[in-house]
Amino acid sequence: MSSVQQAASSEPRKYQLFIDGKFVDAESGKTFATPNPATGEPLAEVAEADKADIEKAVAAARRAFEGKWGRMSARERGRLLFKLAQLIEENAKELAELETADNGKPIRESLYIDLPQVVENFEYFAGFATKIEGETIPVSGQFLNYTLREPVGVCGQIIPWNFPLLMAAWKLAPALAAGNTVVLKPAEQTPVGAMELARLIQEAGFPDGVVNIVPGFGETAGAALASHPDIDKIAFTGSTEVGKLIAKAAADNLTKVSLELGGKAPNIVFADADIEQAVNGAMMGIFFNQGQVCCAGSRLFLDERVKDEFLEKFKEKAEKVKVGDPSDKATQMGPQVSSEQLERIKSYVGVARAEGATVFVGGESPVLDEKFQKGYFFQPTIFSEVKNQMRVAQEEIFGPVSCVITFKDEEDLIRQANETIYGLSAGIWTRDITRAHRFAREIKAGVVWINTYNMFNAASPFGGYKQSGYGREMGKHAIDLYTQVKSVWVDLSGKPIGWFGK
Repeated sequence: MSSVQQAASSEPRKYQLFIDGKFVDAESGKTFATPNPATGEPLAEVAEADKADIEKAVAAARRAFEGKWGRMSARERGRLLFKLAQLIEENAKELAELETADNGKPIRESLYIDLPQVVENFEYFAGFATKIEGETIPVSGQFLNYTLREPVGVCGQIIPWNFPLLMAAWKLAPALAAGNTVVLKPAEQTPVGAMELARLIQEAGFPDGVVNIVPGFGETAGAALASHPDIDKIAFTGSTEVGKLIAKAAADNLTKVSLELGGKAPNIVFADADIEQAVNGAMMGIFFNQGQVCCAGSRLFLDERVKDEFLEKFKEKAEKVKVGDPSDKATQMGPQVSSEQLERIKSYVGVARAEGATVFVGGESPVLDEKFQKGYFFQPTIFSEVKNQMRVAQEEIFGPVSCVITFKDEEDLIRQANETIYGLSAGIWTRDITRAHRFAREIKAGVVWINTYNMFNAASPFGGYKQSGYGREMGKHAIDLYTQVKSVWVDLSGKPIGWFGK
């Protein structure tokens, strides 16, 4: 029986910190409770890391980097990553169940979307470990000049609560493939998946200190990690507001930083689009993972000529979405991750009404069975008559709230689509291939989907423009985040150098 299977039970779980290959209590002895968002009942009691624990974790990571891990071959690193991928796949069912209990996302998403992508990412970068190469450069004179790609060193990684295991994989896999060591801080709302991953990292045989996992709060553990002078690289995924704080904290030490932040994606439907396909894409774009997705298609731009037809179909499908028990495979939307997130969504609904938008569908919490009355549920919600300058069209709600905006012509559309501080993603629905590619160039976003939405692959880069962050995760571009280039010069002439020779 695996570590994860042993952990799976109906009793509240207890988790320690994972530092230097061992599970240990926090130095302060503090713990915090994390609830099941579907019921509000306690799910786990977790050790609470603060500055003292971050110090221990960073020191362990430094020892590992300068010790056994630093001397390990790329092939050996790849084999360990592949072993971890196998263990995750073997435990996928149990991990998916825990992910659903921890985050609230439907089990159909945890089991059939998140966990397969977690495995895919570790497998992909397991193979990449032996493909990190330098180059030779044809410089002038009798010299050999070549480059080495070397690991950055000790990496601090801070991940969000919306895809707990998948975000851990996005961060850990490329960092480890490149030869770095890691101190990972999961979100305080969803620490369970990362702590179960720690068990599998231990089981896979990674050397002590290579991966350290320290759940805690952003103001204490996160701040200590971002500002630590012995951290060589900080990677953060989360809100733009917090991303700015991370960058400021890292600036004092000139720590390298990569940020994957918020979004307010335009999801654009042209009059010539396949309307049925576009409606399904709009559903996936905003209601997947309860709308708690940084690249969610939250600004739905409709050509005025198809607005009525589209909204009729969109409303019909949205009203049929099954909201409820996330452990039921028939459920399409579970609860929001926390009571704070639920209240945030409700407040934005109030803002939208005050600004003059029309509640077309939803706008409140659903009535559910008694078991789930304390859960953090919200209905799929569509606002029509939204203007692009409204707060609900400019600020990231991070919930199942679609803001419908109409456009008349392409010039008007481009202006509105790019009129945002964000630039993470966009969707385009059209049968006109020329228009599709032209708009893919015109829209300022790091990811553009054409006649599809929310497609990801470990080999394809993901990241944003403007205040959606900088750096790219996944694919070969992720390796750039976790390596640095060294230029080496070799004299082949044997002659004295310049005017200092004889």
